[in-house]
Amino acid sequence: MKRPISFEIEKRGAGLARAGVLKTPHGEIKTPAFIAVATKASLKGIAPSQFKELGVQGIISNTYHLFLSPGEKLIEAAGGIHKFMNFDGPIMTDSGGFQVFSLGVGFGKKVSKFASNSDILSPDREVEPRGTPVLFDEDFATSHGKLAIVDNEGVSFTSHIDGSFHRFTPERSIEIQHALGADIIYAFDECTSPTADYAYQKEAMDRTHAWAKRSLAAHRQDPAKDASQGIYGITQGGRFEDLRVESARALADMDFDGYGIGGSFSKEDILGILEKVNAELPEGKPRHLLGIGEPEDIFIGAAAGIDTFDCVVPTRKGRTGCFYTHTGQIIIRNAEFKEDFSPIDPTCDCFVCKGFTRAYIHHLFRTNEMLGPVLGSAHNIYFLTKLTADIREAILNENLEAFRDEFLGAYQPA
Repeated sequence: MKRPISFEIEKRGAGLARAGVLKTPHGEIKTPAFIAVATKASLKGIAPSQFKELGVQGIISNTYHLFLSPGEKLIEAAGGIHKFMNFDGPIMTDSGGFQVFSLGVGFGKKVSKFASNSDILSPDREVEPRGTPVLFDEDFATSHGKLAIVDNEGVSFTSHIDGSFHRFTPERSIEIQHALGADIIYAFDECTSPTADYAYQKEAMDRTHAWAKRSLAAHRQDPAKDASQGIYGITQGGRFEDLRVESARALADMDFDGYGIGGSFSKEDILGILEKVNAELPEGKPRHLLGIGEPEDIFIGAAAGIDTFDCVVPTRKGRTGCFYTHTGQIIIRNAEFKEDFSPIDPTCDCFVCKGFTRAYIHHLFRTNEMLGPVLGSAHNIYFLTKLTADIREAILNENLEAFRDEFLGAYQPA
């Protein structure tokens, strides 16, 4: 049977880097590509009619949030997520597994997907009891409930909206994603904290593998959905190289249409781990790096063979007045920009940089005008989609390393 998604490698670069085309029922994505995060079927502050102008080829939405509101049945009744949000391009939905991470071990510790080497728990350190929720950052403090309990069958959790009690299993996650109707759906997984110790990472990885088999079976058993939606498996293993390789091998043996690399990393070891993971995954299938997408991370991922990326950071930073530029990030609220009549980034040709000055956008943020966050989100999305498109061109032109060195030589990460 012809699969609903396919992937063609157009050019292989140095190492594992490659440029390709990911074909979906709602159009093609030229890779490497940045996939914009539309958590609640909305890319914050940006209308779907603007996506093409901003270089957005596809989006990823959040199963957990859409399940809670407005509910998958309503979206299904509307004709699926594409019609519901008036976007006819490629859409992914995650499995809800990230909510296991953000609500899981260590609530209130502001644990992120990245940790330094000093953050890792040693074997003799005490770990937090399971079932204690974790928050990714301040945004999650008000967007999730206060309880999530993980067991081998699934996760039970309370709604952050009304406190109601719910349960996700692999089969339920797939059922919800079938109703939402995205082009690419994900197997249910447990995304762990980067500070979780080896024993728990191993336990969560094994559980993720069992859930992957159940998710795949639930999807393949529905012929209509199997013919219209692709399904990705998700590798886990935390920061531990042996677990990451083991997870990649286990998922590679399952008949997924593509693969997500999930979970947590450290800045020190992400490149080496990604290379080893991708070396184990089927070369002819697409690979997506979940939730990681700062400029320097995209270079690392592309060099290691990642095809698509997603990250909430560009819109989150844009809404708070942090703008990407070719020399690094600027905080537009700062007084130094009050009388600065230059564009946000003189090298950028997005409509924000072509139409507005730093002084004007500074004024918008200082006076809490809603246009400010809209312009911030739009510019930052364009910056990352354009950067990833430029990385694709560099692979096609066989000069990825030179382009990386030139870009990162000028760009100062925050």
